[in-house]
Amino acid sequence: MKTYLRPSAAVSSEIIIKHSRFICYIAPVNSRAEADAFIDSIRRQHPKANHNCWSYVAGYPEDPQQWNCSDDGEPKGTAGQPMLNILRHSGMGQICAVVTRYFGGVKLGTGGLVRAYGQSLNESIRLLETEEVIPQSTISLSAGYDLTGDLEQLIVRFSIQVDERLFEEQLVIHGRIEVQQLDDFKQALQPIQHKVTLSTGE
Repeated sequence: MKTYLRPSAAVSSEIIIKHSRFICYIAPVNSRAEADAFIDSIRRQHPKANHNCWSYVAGYPEDPQQWNCSDDGEPKGTAGQPMLNILRHSGMGQICAVVTRYFGGVKLGTGGLVRAYGQSLNESIRLLETEEVIPQSTISLSAGYDLTGDLEQLIVRFSIQVDERLFEEQLVIHGRIEVQQLDDFKQALQPIQHKVTLSTGE
């Protein structure tokens, strides 16, 4: 998994095309559930809109399980999928976009709709500020207390973010490490691996 960009804050923009209003909202999300909640919040904000079309890449950009989209009543393939294509082409992850349309009385045709929803989304993307995401893996370590010093040195060396230390029959450490560091970390554990149990969230 490679580093990627995500929105650092929510943005919105509005364009008028042949009397129809297209309002695009983009927000950073950490999961599909967060994306669904954001979509619902826009629906509640615009209960009288003709359509609230949406698309998202809710996590790592190259993971198809994080992609989803909806035309929300527009002709099939004219809104959600074109929006998703733009998001995927951007290379960004953890991003959700909703385009709210108020129909202005002039039909745009299928090609016109594809262009309109794409233009609306691109306008908001142009306003986005982004931040870098470094993919992480969850790890759990358990070892005897005699290895506390060794483990703490490795935690510092590999910049492991410790979420929890449990002092039970053995020392148990739950944390997160950058995915690109994981193989090197496993290599560094080799001299004491017979005394340490490592599990990862890969």
